[in-house]
Amino acid sequence: MDQVREFDVIVLGAGPAGEVCAGRLARAGLAVALVERELVGGECSFYACMPSKALLRPAQALAETRRVAGAAQAATGSLDVAAALARRDEIVHRLDDASHLPWIEERGITLIRGHGELDGVRRMRVDGQLLRARRAVVLAPGSGPAMPPIRGLREAEPWTSREATTAKAIPKSLLVLGGGVVAVELAQAYASLGARVSVIEALDRLISREEEFASELVADALRAGGVEVVLGAKAVAVERGRAGVTMLLEGGRSLTGDQLLVAVGREPRTERLGLESLGIEASGFVEVDDTLRVPGHEWLYVLGDANGRVLLTHMGKYQARLAADRILGREATLRSDGALSPRVMFTEPQVAAVGHTLAGARAAGLNVRAVDQPITVAGETFVGHGAPGMARVVVDVDRAVLVGATFAGVDVGEWLQAATIAVIGEVPVARLVHAVPAFPTRSEVWLGLIERAIG
Repeated sequence: MDQVREFDVIVLGAGPAGEVCAGRLARAGLAVALVERELVGGECSFYACMPSKALLRPAQALAETRRVAGAAQAATGSLDVAAALARRDEIVHRLDDASHLPWIEERGITLIRGHGELDGVRRMRVDGQLLRARRAVVLAPGSGPAMPPIRGLREAEPWTSREATTAKAIPKSLLVLGGGVVAVELAQAYASLGARVSVIEALDRLISREEEFASELVADALRAGGVEVVLGAKAVAVERGRAGVTMLLEGGRSLTGDQLLVAVGREPRTERLGLESLGIEASGFVEVDDTLRVPGHEWLYVLGDANGRVLLTHMGKYQARLAADRILGREATLRSDGALSPRVMFTEPQVAAVGHTLAGARAAGLNVRAVDQPITVAGETFVGHGAPGMARVVVDVDRAVLVGATFAGVDVGEWLQAATIAVIGEVPVARLVHAVPAFPTRSEVWLGLIERAIG
């Protein structure tokens, strides 16, 4: 008979969602096992959010310096690529998760390294060990890069985001398949570090889920940085040869680069988790209700990318807090979800958005209008001087509240929390008139937006 190790809660996946959930539960005094087969800290810490922003930051800092008279005269050199890559390596701790371990030990969490699979109700096997949870099991396995069914693509051994964010050298030329956040961030990063980059997107615009003006500003910035942007182009075949990687597009055009990055989306890591032992579909996203539990299995929670609700790190952490509270017997239900989720793309210009786009709000059946404001307020004299930018809020006409906001410009991500509070809190537009932005800060953009929203 197998020896069983018992815990109050078993958390599978030590990425941001799993870490937050496990930490919250352990702080409340529960016995928690945290199961991880790769690096504690997860995709975001080592292969996604953190390294990609590290690769983007040097060029953005240099660009801002060159916009400021007095400082610009001191910025006479070019980027040091080797130093930029070394700084990236520092930020991801050279793919060593040792720095993530002390907090686990401090909270008394039992870290179990290995591949975990469900083995019936509140049971999990981890490489031969059998674990049992007295209260709940939490699955937070994350996601991996999607690979579209294009002839020859897998055989060409393309990069995914993991290879692109951890590469030790910059290729002379890079093809980027995709036009979403990962694609455009890494395209801009590699172009700034010296690669000749081409972005190939099947749709007619980049970042198609955001406002059209944001797509246009980002596309213009990429082109200004030397990136070739190919829109409305469907890839039909890929081949790797002596000259590099060649991509054949519908219509006969071909593009060749030293390397190919595939960035067309993410797929949940829900296979090989033993879900079939519970009669749950063992591939694709796992359906959960607004308490993050799997219907029919009140003890089983699925967080983050694996449930498919919002594939963003901060939303996975939000879900983790709610799930932990629910396990602890508190009332906790999702309120910020789906279209209401805040999101930031760290290109230059940045794109920061929360809630609906204008088109999304109309598709949802809301009676809305858009209020636009160029980003030319007093604070722009000091940050982002002369750089293009646009802000939009989407106003629900019937309720006189904001249901969406989008900012596109230099360093606008820090503006987003104010918009998130307004949207999630359903603050009446008339009340926002009294939320006075300090002069001369960039938050003064809100003056024009709210005045137009009321008028």
